Amino acid sequence: MIAQIRPAQIADWLQSERSNGAEPYVLDVREPHELQFASVRAEGFAVLTIPMGTIPARLAELDPAQPVACLCHHGARSMQVANFLASRGFDAVVNIAGGIDAWTAEVDASVPRY
Repeated sequence: MIAQIRPAQIADWLQSERSNGAEPYVLDVREPHELQFASVRAEGFAVLTIPMGTIPARLAELDPAQPVACLCHHGARSMQVANFLASRGFDAVVNIAGGIDAWTAEVDASVPRY
């Protein structure tokens, strides 16, 4: 079962993973046109952008030992990616419930909603 975290919990999740000696990141799986419209501001963490449909072909770019929080528009696509990663041996995978839409409401109101 993939853990769900709200955008408001991302800072605590990042800190928790770092306290375990890991360097977590956010994996944004939205399409390029979505990224042009709205993106999270990476303050104190890395954001890697790989569209959902290209994840299988680009899996080697990801480290299964590195904690990852998956992000999309509302949370459905990122949950599919999180499940895919978990099935491929990624141990520390969470889904950002509500996606970037909730990110705007809970973390950074300057991120445009669409």
